Amino acid sequence: MAHQKLELTWIGKDQRPRLEPRILLEDPKRSYHAKQRVTEQDIFDNRLIKGDNLLALKALEAEFAGKVKCVFIDPPYNTGSAFTHYDDGLEHSIWLGLMRDRLEIIRRLLADDGSLWITIDDNEAHYLKVLCDEVFGRRNFVANVVWQKAYTSNQTAKHLSNTHDHVFVYAKDVAIFKIGKLPRTEEQKNTFSNPDSDRRGPWKAENLSAGKFYAAGQFPIVGPKGETFLPPKGRYWRCNEQQYQSWLADGRITFGRSGEGRPMLKKFLEEMKDELTANTWWIHEEVGSNKEGSIDLKTMFGDRDDVFQNPKPEKLLHRILTLATNSGDLVLDSFAGSGTTGAVAHKMGRRWIMVELGEHCHTHIVPRLQKVIDGQDPGGVTQATGWQGGGGFRYYELAPTLLATDRWGNLVINPEYDAAMLSAAMCKLEAFDYAPSETLWWQHGHSSERDFIYVTTQTLSAEQLDALAEELGPERSVLVCCSAYRGVTAAQAALRWPGLTIKKIPKMVKDRCEWGHDDYSLNVANLPMAAKKPAEPAQDELFGGDGA
Repeated sequence: MAHQKLELTWIGKDQRPRLEPRILLEDPKRSYHAKQRVTEQDIFDNRLIKGDNLLALKALEAEFAGKVKCVFIDPPYNTGSAFTHYDDGLEHSIWLGLMRDRLEIIRRLLADDGSLWITIDDNEAHYLKVLCDEVFGRRNFVANVVWQKAYTSNQTAKHLSNTHDHVFVYAKDVAIFKIGKLPRTEEQKNTFSNPDSDRRGPWKAENLSAGKFYAAGQFPIVGPKGETFLPPKGRYWRCNEQQYQSWLADGRITFGRSGEGRPMLKKFLEEMKDELTANTWWIHEEVGSNKEGSIDLKTMFGDRDDVFQNPKPEKLLHRILTLATNSGDLVLDSFAGSGTTGAVAHKMGRRWIMVELGEHCHTHIVPRLQKVIDGQDPGGVTQATGWQGGGGFRYYELAPTLLATDRWGNLVINPEYDAAMLSAAMCKLEAFDYAPSETLWWQHGHSSERDFIYVTTQTLSAEQLDALAEELGPERSVLVCCSAYRGVTAAQAALRWPGLTIKKIPKMVKDRCEWGHDDYSLNVANLPMAAKKPAEPAQDELFGGDGA
């Protein structure tokens, strides 16, 4: 019997937004750089983007598709506290739909060997797991890490006190993805000792037997006191007799302090790699807690009323980036919150992009990053990374929508756009690289060495197009985006200027996107109240529970 493919369904799943690929506008007054280089590896071209994160992800897609090594996101958990006026099925469906739209672009942004790490709690974790399986493929699921976010129980909890969050890990392609290792802690190193003053230094005794069948590992071993040892029942020595004798001669076999214990293999610290495979249970002593994250922010900003609630601790991001990235890799966080991801990535020598819609982009993230860059952030992982400051970031905001509605209801080019903005926007819409030439008036971008784009709000005459075609020559082609052209019909233009493709703006793009839509926010509390409807059957009868 064939296996039926299971899919998560929800209200409005088939509805996808037609996103406008906005351009990004830098605000040099908010960009920030160190006054001098601290090291040769300082990174200055990081990006902080203020705006709706779905539109920002779309804005990044053309330039960064396939280039992001690690995405960390800490999305709204959909706990229900922000959804007082909405039925559960609707709010749950909105959350799933908006998460799906973001995950699909994130997958395209990831490098082939990249990975996605998502924190979530039990309210949506299991639905999110199935959703990620659909977007990334079940085979690319790596692990569900359980993070101990709190270390004391909430005695007012109705049932059980929740002290953990999930961290879902997905690879773009699990066959290519390689996860890093963790360095040994001092506590782990202290489990090695040197009771016999071995010249090779501290060691730890490991079991000489193993459970896997090994025919040559069934010989007797005679200890220094004459006692004979055989492998325990159902187990085998992990070596043959020749290998054992070699280890014994080299002083790598121990029978305990008394010489009467079972044979064990000495593993020397100096001969072992200083790295360990991470497990899926992350305790607060190792990666911090929400409380630790809050303390770090209060240390940085003082006891302000607007200090961010439940921030992720820097230790948590440090572990994730240790496992998922190497120096110089690009990290993306499209739910930047208080800016922890960028702060940690910066200290670890990773390039980063963060997106945040809220005003705390200005009140928290910018001043936090300034302190990091100035070397004035003593908390978090500063000491662990040896951070001393340096580098910088560029601050961007999303451009306004390209097309606006005039007083007669017609779509027109937004008057806020100047010539450069319009050229950049049309390059993005038509999949050209924006690269205006300083010498060629008609070259605003290119898609290849011979294919170009020219953008103007003029009405072009036949004489102007003749001049352009002559300068272009027979070996090159250009997409001409203009308000209109006169003197010839479309058919005549195609015959007269075979190297020119002439399109009118805004007509050429007016049906392509949802123009003027600035908010795809996950904050469902901002939605308008729906009109009251007549009584309907219970939600369970209509949608089978909460609509999923």
